[in-house]
Amino acid sequence: MPRKKSRPQLIVLPRNVPAAHERVALPVSERRLSFGDKWSYAPAPEAHDYIKLQKRYPLFIGGKFVAPKSGKYFDSINPATEEKLAEIAEADARDVDLAVKSARKAYKNVWSKMPGRERGKFLFRIARLIQEKSRELAVLETMDGGKTIKESRDIDLPLVAAHFFYYAGWADKLDYAFPGRTARSLGVAGQIIPWNFPLLMAAWKLAPALAAGNTCVLKPAETTSITALHLAEIFQAAELPDGVVNIVTGAGDTGKALVDHSDVDKIAFTGSTSVGKILTQAVAGTKKKLTLELGGKAANIIFEDAPIDQAVEGIISGIYFNQGHVCCAGSRLLVQEGVFPQVIRKLRDRIATLRVGNPLDKNTDIGAINSRMQLAKICELVDSGLKQGAELVQSNAKLPAKGYWYPPSFFTGVTASHRIAQEEIFGPVLSVMTFRTPEEAIERANNTPYGLSAGVWTDKGSKIFKIVNKLRAGVVWANTYNKFDPTSPFGGYKESGFGREGGRHGLLPYVTLN
Repeated sequence: MPRKKSRPQLIVLPRNVPAAHERVALPVSERRLSFGDKWSYAPAPEAHDYIKLQKRYPLFIGGKFVAPKSGKYFDSINPATEEKLAEIAEADARDVDLAVKSARKAYKNVWSKMPGRERGKFLFRIARLIQEKSRELAVLETMDGGKTIKESRDIDLPLVAAHFFYYAGWADKLDYAFPGRTARSLGVAGQIIPWNFPLLMAAWKLAPALAAGNTCVLKPAETTSITALHLAEIFQAAELPDGVVNIVTGAGDTGKALVDHSDVDKIAFTGSTSVGKILTQAVAGTKKKLTLELGGKAANIIFEDAPIDQAVEGIISGIYFNQGHVCCAGSRLLVQEGVFPQVIRKLRDRIATLRVGNPLDKNTDIGAINSRMQLAKICELVDSGLKQGAELVQSNAKLPAKGYWYPPSFFTGVTASHRIAQEEIFGPVLSVMTFRTPEEAIERANNTPYGLSAGVWTDKGSKIFKIVNKLRAGVVWANTYNKFDPTSPFGGYKESGFGREGGRHGLLPYVTLN
């Protein structure tokens, strides 16, 4: 029977505290252990000794694993332990050219000529194989990216398989997707994905592109490439025709070579707004179609009549359970003044119960930050919030001695001019602001360069519809947060990009309509 411990402890940091990176870097012996109201559970790590990690992962081109032309490799690091997992091939322009040529050959000779029902069979087969290997893939995702096994196993992998299943169903129904129009494939799609949802982002891009009859060259993030290469093994097992999907790994230069290649018909990118602007300039004046899913600074709006306990749990799942790593994380919380003290009290108590630690442990709520560079960015933004006069409330959870970690935190006393209210932080840090009227809430929510997502919490359905219609966000959740489904389109406005992924809308970027 689990044993309940004492009341939770939190650190409330005033405005004149040391820099955030200095606090995070404190030795374990100097940090106070604060499990608070958490139940004391024995460790329950997910088994991973059966997983066979390769010492070196090559590129996947033309249906085969091949060494990079340069002979160069870079290390993939486990962010929870800072241990080296494997070496990943670094593709240069020659490798990218070979991958694009392979994709073009497969498009002309096989994939574009194949009936939709046959393409759908391959996608169904891939989806089933992903389901069969979901536990292994979830563990790899957690080891490579730092997210908790609960998120990888229970959210990411089921959605990965669901996207392939969903678009397999569309492969022979494109004529019904766009009534009165004839949909034709584009050709070769270059796809660049981020580190926060490696397999899910791959599924979001590959599945609709393949269903529409295109072939692909995928470039995963350099810090999370391993699962993409295990997905390549699934493509082999599914007997996907050689060259239909090619995977080139590397950093920015690899992505640039893919974007600049003259024989690529479509670029799909998920990542930072700054890189998205560069890509927009790069494809201007070319034949390439472009879709961008960029940054976000989502607002979660809690009205006085909201179900407060439910809203607090929605906040926790929207920003903390995923380490704030999702671009649609609700990192801005707008609370109506009448319930502000109640919400803050419940939020303080709740973050004190969150367990930070081994991502492979089934009891862990918050895993590791993806990289040292990302942790430094979080600390820099937190420091800016303190310097600008906000107050930081931070869980006093014990952080592991090795790895990249940041405790669950939130700011109060935040104004719209603060950097923490404007810039994407990509960490478990929330900015809390207040409002008095619905009109003020709408104005504050829209006062950001981004427009990816938002959340509304209220018991009144009429208020939900009124607010939703005035929010400049691509996705708005009502009395819930971060719920995804392959049938539902996702994408943003303003500096959050353009184009949609998911649903019937997700097919549109990969076809031309006649």
